[in-house]
Amino acid sequence: MENNKYSTLQELIENKIKDINFKNEPHLLYEPARYSMSNGGKRIRPLLTLIANDLFNGKVEDAIDVAIGIEIFHNFTLVHDDIMDSAPMRRGRPTVYKKWNTNIALLSGDVMFGKAYEYISKVNSSKLVNVLNSFTQGAIKVCEGQQYDMDFESTTFVSIDEYKKMISLKTGALIATALQIGCIIGSSSIEDSINIYKFGENIGIAFQLQDDLLDTYSNPDKFGKITGGDIISKKKTFLYSKSIELADENMKKQIVNMYNDDTINNSDKVKNIIKKYNELNIKSITEEEIKKYYEEGLNYLKKLKVEYNKRKALEEYVENLIVREI
Repeated sequence: MENNKYSTLQELIENKIKDINFKNEPHLLYEPARYSMSNGGKRIRPLLTLIANDLFNGKVEDAIDVAIGIEIFHNFTLVHDDIMDSAPMRRGRPTVYKKWNTNIALLSGDVMFGKAYEYISKVNSSKLVNVLNSFTQGAIKVCEGQQYDMDFESTTFVSIDEYKKMISLKTGALIATALQIGCIIGSSSIEDSINIYKFGENIGIAFQLQDDLLDTYSNPDKFGKITGGDIISKKKTFLYSKSIELADENMKKQIVNMYNDDTINNSDKVKNIIKKYNELNIKSITEEEIKKYYEEGLNYLKKLKVEYNKRKALEEYVENLIVREI
């Protein structure tokens, strides 16, 4: 599949999202859902579902509704995550709970969850059980990852292994599930289905590590979020955990105290924490970690029994996702 075909698939996804039949009433239930789904983004997960389906010569029309269901579910998780993270902005716009209120965001997210299952259930009946099982297990893992993420907020130290487990669930699982479901619809072998899941899991970890890096070091106008948002909300990211691991006792104490001090101006806190990260070379270390998981993912991708050109095109697409501009 060539890159221009990706553009065609992305256009198809956007058109299908515009056609999602959210009812008009109750207005405050469905309007926030429409708002969330119209908030742009790269539509990575549904596109990966269609790409994986194509890898095994599946038909787009057999996978498109399921792909849209996965994207609805992803956006549902963002609506609820923004509440839990007290995040005011998402992709450069007010988050749903900020634009309306928390109760409206919770219930609107719930209806999106139901709508996701409605779309995923449109798959051919011969694939329905396997697709629903893969999706349900992926959804459960996302919830587990989010709980670990919240647990970490009240924990002073989170080990690197604990953090990687969390992001493999919260981010890696849905990317892996999107790919695996595409394979299932395309009638891949069980071996290929397992390998593409492992590919997606590693790519998902690399993607989240890059997201952590962008949160701390990016231009907010390009990233669509407040720079240092993870620091302000005391998230235990890879950058934070690695700095605690590498710092001497004195610096470790400074980082922990600064990270958890609510009396410090947010701008000053972000500036000072980044200064500590720079002293410890955290940015370069994180970039190396991203590269490691990206290459591990490629090892699984190369095991797939598919056409070389299609596999290579997927590799190039994923590389563009990981190497995002800071």
